[in-house]
This record gives sequence, structure tokens and C-alpha cells, in this order.
Amino acid sequence: MATSVDRIPAKPARPSRAGTGAPPPRRIPLPILLAGLCLALPVSLVCGAGLGASGLSWAEVLRYLWVGLTGGAIGPDEVSAYTIVWELRLSRAVLAAIVGAGLSAIGAAVQAMVRNALADPFVLGISSGAAVGANAVLIFGALGALGIWALSTAAFVSALLAMLLVYAVARTERGLTPLRLVLTGTAMYYGFSAVTTFMVFAAERGEAARSAMMWLLGSLSGANWASVPIAAGAVLAGLAHLGWSARRLNALAMGDETAAALGVDPGRLRKELFLVSAAVTGAVVAVSGAIGFVGLMVPHAVRMLVGADHRRVLLVAPLAGAVLLIWVDILSRVVLAPAELPVGVLTAVVGVPCFILLMRRRSYSFGGI
Repeated sequence: MATSVDRIPAKPARPSRAGTGAPPPRRIPLPILLAGLCLALPVSLVCGAGLGASGLSWAEVLRYLWVGLTGGAIGPDEVSAYTIVWELRLSRAVLAAIVGAGLSAIGAAVQAMVRNALADPFVLGISSGAAVGANAVLIFGALGALGIWALSTAAFVSALLAMLLVYAVARTERGLTPLRLVLTGTAMYYGFSAVTTFMVFAAERGEAARSAMMWLLGSLSGANWASVPIAAGAVLAGLAHLGWSARRLNALAMGDETAAALGVDPGRLRKELFLVSAAVTGAVVAVSGAIGFVGLMVPHAVRMLVGADHRRVLLVAPLAGAVLLIWVDILSRVVLAPAELPVGVLTAVVGVPCFILLMRRRSYSFGGI
């Protein structure tokens, strides 16, 4: 029998529904779904640039966006409005799309990697671990010699260390069991959060402490165009690797023995996924803080629409996550305007009821995980 990775089935085996009486899940044709999301993304970006407390008309917003895209000229009396639309709002919407895409894709990969439907970067303690490094820079000025790279470097290194620590503690002679991994990740989450809280109380400057608390809850308030290339580069590289590994992820989701029989080295693939997950998580946490529930909820919603094949999931999940987080960020700015809610609060408010509805659907098996 051939064992090449090219012979891996298109999607992981799913439990039989025979005798359950559950109707088969409805599937949206992939081209239609992708076309809808590709249309929704630019529309959402424009809405992200136009909605806010400043009271600008849509005609003004669209004109300033055109000026920014084409390099046109504006009058001296329009500088303030142009800055709001192009420098503040649009950069924030673009960054929200990047963060949402990265968290959604990494969530799908981590769930397949550990065969655990509850796994995501937040639940596994990776996000809170990355926040420790980021807050060390914000509060104490750590790695100041690296300049603009200090925040992303600290977040990446601490995310990698957090992931390695979770893996080392959860791993047994029998391998990595889902229950031990989730319990270990939850414990590490509380531990990393305690470290960050200690940093907040040890901060001498009140503004630094406030910034750290916003990191704990997730926020895009500090978004600017300078932070876009770092996050975008990490997310695009991660998406490229995960897309290339989609067939291997399908095999890994069926279990280590099946994956090995199909020519996939589970140990090597997990090491790759650990590194990619830490890199992407560190990059997005460096610009947004620890935003939870996106990496958990979006992959499950996407599997319900397109099935468990990671070639499909990893096409749809980044787009869905990008659109979702843009609109969550819009809500965070307008619900209590001019005050701002942490994005992580709203992702939980939206995610919890949606996840409960998913659990109540008898036709959904959580992607066979």
C-alpha cells in the first residue's frame, strides 16, 4: 500500500451518523462562500474606516480613502479628518483583519495538532505567555536596544517558551493526551496572568499599568501602519506553511498511527506546528494583546460550513476570522463611544452564545476531533 502523503484522504474520518436520526450538516459551496467573504472583507475594511464617533460623512470617508490609496492632495483644514480615517481607523481595521486571520488559522492547526476541540492559542496559555513578554517591554522597557522590534521579539520569545513549557509538562510516556494538555494550558494561563498582574502592580507609572491591563483583555487601540508589516509578515508566512501542510494536518487529525501509516511523521509535524503557532501568536499578541475565543470559535464555525478537510478550513477560516474581528473592533469603538471597550471582552460576549449554539447542534461533531 502506498504511504505517500499525496495519498492522504481529503478529510479526517468522521464518526458514523447511522441510527442517530441526525440530519447531515448543510454545506455551502466553497466558491460561493469564498466569494462572499472576499467581498465582505473590503466592505468591512471600509466600514472600519468610516464608523466612529467623529461624525464624518461617508462621502468624506471614501474621498480620504481614495486620497490615501492614490497619494492625492488634501487641504490644510482636512488634515485632522484625513488622519482619523487613514492613519487611525483604516490601520486599525487592517490590523484587526490580520490578527483575526492569524488567530483563526492557528486555532484550526492547534486543534488538529492535539486532537482536542477545546484547544486554541488562548486556552493553551500561548497568548497569555506572549503577553508576559510584551508587558515586560511596556512596563519595564525590556529589550529597549531592539527599538521598534522589542515588543514583537519579546512576545515571540515568551510565546515560544510558554508553548514549550506547556508541551513539556503535558507530555507523558504515552504521548500528549488532550485532557492533560488542556488542564496544563489552563494552569499555565493562570500562572502567566499572575505574572502579568504582578508586573502591573510593580509598575511605577500609571499609564504603563493601564496599557498592560489593556493587553490582558486585548485591544487594538495602539494600532498604526508601522505595526502592520511585522504582524502581516508573520501571519502570511504562517498561513503559507499551514496551507502547504493541510494534507498532513488531515492525517494528524486522524491519529498518530494513521498519520505514520500515511507517511507523515507526527513528531516532526508537531514541532513545526509548535514553532509556527508561537511565531504567529507572538506577532499578533504584540499588536493586539491576548484576544481570546477567536481561535477557538471560528474554526468550529467554518468546519460546520465546509467540513473537516483542512484544505478547505484553512482557506475559509482566515477570511472569516478577519471579517469577524473587524466588526468586533468596530463594536468596541462605538458601543460606549467615546469610551472604548477591550476587544477581548466583546469576542467572549459574541463567542460564548455562538459556541453554546454549536454544542446544541446534534448534527455537528466538532470536526471529528
